[in-house]
Parts: sequence; C-alpha cells; structure tokens
Amino acid sequence: MPEPNADPVGEALRRGGTVARRFITDFRDFILRGNIVDLAVGVVIGVAFNGLVTRFTEDFIQPLIKLAGGGGVFSGSFKVASQRFLWADFVNAIISFVITAAVVFFFVVKPMNMLAARRAAGQEPEAEAVPTLDQQLLMEIRDSLRAQQS
Repeated sequence: MPEPNADPVGEALRRGGTVARRFITDFRDFILRGNIVDLAVGVVIGVAFNGLVTRFTEDFIQPLIKLAGGGGVFSGSFKVASQRFLWADFVNAIISFVITAAVVFFFVVKPMNMLAARRAAGQEPEAEAVPTLDQQLLMEIRDSLRAQQS
C-alpha cells in the first residue's frame, strides 16, 4: 500500500519519466487534432483578409469619401472648438466592417447553413461504414457457423 504522503508525479518521474512522456503525448495529440489546426488556419486567413479589406477601404474608398466631402486637405472632417472630427475615417470603418461581414456571411455562414439543411433533410448520403479487419473476420466466422448449422 502506498504511503499517504507519497508524491506520485515525483515517483513516476524518478522511475523514468512516464508521466512527463504521457503529458507530452497528450499535448501532441491535442495540437494535431484537426479542429485545432483548422482554427489556426482560420485565424491566419482572417487576419490576412482583414489587412486586405483595410488597405482597400483606406486606399480606394476613403479618397472617394473625401472627394465627396470637398476634396481639400481637410475634407472628410469637421472642426468644433479646435477639435477635428474625422467623419471620413468613421464611414471608412463602417464600409470595411460591412465588406468583411458580407464575405463571412456569403462564403462561410451561408454554405454551412445550406449544408446543415441538406443533412437535416437527408439529401446528403451517409458515408458507408467500412468494416475493420476484425469486423470482417467476425462476419466470416458468423457466416461459417451459420453454414455449418444449416
């Protein structure tokens, strides 16, 4: 019987590091799980897309907004009590948000909803389960026993 004050982790590390290896193995399995990798790819693509939309709105949309506001050096802003309010920057941020939201909706949310609806309606065929080698052997044994009994 183990001592009540025994340190199981310390003892395991002294016996050859089995707990440490187990932690490393569990962590590796967690990292290599498909959904974690998909999440990381989604974050990277999202950041890259955000940069693209930001540059588009700052380089193309914002100058158009400033042209509509008069086209001068201080167009797209107004001044109240020596404080400058940049309304063109705010409109630019709104347009950037709408573009990002539209892309996410039409290229992520909408297709996923359509796929979920197909699954709910039963239109998507279920993947056939391929029996494992053990299952195939058990089926052969079952069929052989049935043939012997007949």
